Amino acid sequence: MLKLSRLRPSGNEGYLAWVLLAVIVTFSLLTPQFLTLQNLLDLTESYAVSGIFALGLFVVLVTGGIDISFAAVASVVQYAIATLAIHYGLSSPAGSILLAIAIGTVLGMINAILIYCLRIVSIIVTISMQSLLFGMLMWLTNGTSLYDLPDWLTTPIRVLPFSVGEQHYQIGLPVVVMLAVAALSWVLLNKTHLGRQLFAVGGDQESARRIGIRVGLLHLFAYGYLGAMAAIGGLVQVYRVGEVVPNALVGGELDVLAAAVLGGASLNGGKGSVVGTLMGVFLIGVLKNGLNLIGVSSYFMNIVIGVVIVAAITVTHYKKRKETEVGFA
Repeated sequence: MLKLSRLRPSGNEGYLAWVLLAVIVTFSLLTPQFLTLQNLLDLTESYAVSGIFALGLFVVLVTGGIDISFAAVASVVQYAIATLAIHYGLSSPAGSILLAIAIGTVLGMINAILIYCLRIVSIIVTISMQSLLFGMLMWLTNGTSLYDLPDWLTTPIRVLPFSVGEQHYQIGLPVVVMLAVAALSWVLLNKTHLGRQLFAVGGDQESARRIGIRVGLLHLFAYGYLGAMAAIGGLVQVYRVGEVVPNALVGGELDVLAAAVLGGASLNGGKGSVVGTLMGVFLIGVLKNGLNLIGVSSYFMNIVIGVVIVAAITVTHYKKRKETEVGFA
């Protein structure tokens, strides 16, 4: 006889898996359109960009920081690469991608320099940077969208096609890129000395400094890594929609932050996992997709996401407090 205790989750990913299963079953019963292979593939591809952003943000959260300027960084990178391609003849795919990553990394590192050298709270710096970058982009471009993009950036690529019966499907390039970023992030955080140092800085920055860890350089790396992921996510978004819209990405930062926190990342740093982060992204995606299919107002969706964020942060801080409580006899 199966013991119920064996079904009890052993960690954050386990609890999240049960929540995901419950939400999927609920929406499957409410609408037959939800649990179809095409809908699930579309859902996965739609949230691939959010997944890339969340994985970059997770690295920053591990160090105890927070950065919400990644969407503005992605928008700037999109527009810069598209402008260089349209007006200045930038035609090399590899060169364009490397340049995009370089721009994103530099912008991310600027955040780290301001935060670490000036001792400014990270959320204040990144809110300011988000406003600055997005404001300059909209001012310099007048909010004009770009459509005449190079073929390499917009031509659909068949990746991992497969068939089920007479129906043909494929796993899209955005999903493949997201999985590659997830694999890179997992190896970085779990199999390298650098990853262990990142967790150490998030666990206790002062203790990490005392044992010789160069905290400033690690912050520089973490924020630069998020900038690079923002650049990659921005290019993937252009590939998906076939255009560059300056304000398309800005405004979804809370969803990405909620996904990372749901996945077990602590706002105090030093906790979380790549798998949990991806599960958090797709829990948000499943909630939005399911609510949309059953005809719930988009305004109510924002209420649901807000409740999810509050609940996740509350649980995270409750666990942290329980772990650090000292009892007195």
